Amino acid sequence: MTGTARARKLADRIREVVAEALEKRVKDPRLGFVTVTDARVTNDLQHATVFYTVLGDSHDRASSAAALESAKGVLRSEVGRRTGIRLTPTLEFIADAVPETAAHINDLLRTAAARDADVAAQAAGASYAGDSDPYRHPAVDEDEDEGEG
Repeated sequence: MTGTARARKLADRIREVVAEALEKRVKDPRLGFVTVTDARVTNDLQHATVFYTVLGDSHDRASSAAALESAKGVLRSEVGRRTGIRLTPTLEFIADAVPETAAHINDLLRTAAARDADVAAQAAGASYAGDSDPYRHPAVDEDEDEGEG
């Protein structure tokens, strides 16, 4: 359990260090508006996966991915220098699918809202199949019972 807690702490630190280094040290013109969203480290602390998003189109994402790949050595040395651990983990950059997933969820919500509006429109013009109030009421039930006896 201690290993996973240490890995989580190191992952958080790596996320911070990589984000700061991208902002201040890496001056690659191919690097667009990159946001480091998450980092995960294996339990043996040998490999770190850094998730990122890029604001822009597919060309911006591709050029930013190439820039991150070429800056991997600088970023790894910065992580090693600022974390102070004995063995610096290897870095792997993976584009995060959060924006695409969020867009898909928004599309599903719009579809659900349109269907709800259709159902509400159909319900507005609908009438009951039987009585509008099919339940017995206590006052009416007592009057019926007195009439029988």
